Amino acid sequence: MSVSQDDVRKVARLARIALPEDQVDNMTNELNGILNWIEQLAEVDVEGVEPMTSVEAMSLPMREDVITDGNIQDKVLANAPKSEDGFFVVPKVVE
Repeated sequence: MSVSQDDVRKVARLARIALPEDQVDNMTNELNGILNWIEQLAEVDVEGVEPMTSVEAMSLPMREDVITDGNIQDKVLANAPKSEDGFFVVPKVVE
């Protein structure tokens, strides 16, 4: 698969990226290089290889799944400009 200069211009326009005309050729070459690298990766035989989440085989520590409020209401409200009865007070914006 290869990308043309028209494809690069279209992608830049869709992504709302200002791409000067003198950089279109460089960007085309870079994107084609990336796509060639991806094609090389697709050729690698990964049959029977387990997916990895880390280079080190380990299990993450588990904790009990308990729902709490965090017990930090005072800390959360400390930076609020105004609070009342444990809640943020905000100005009314809808009538």
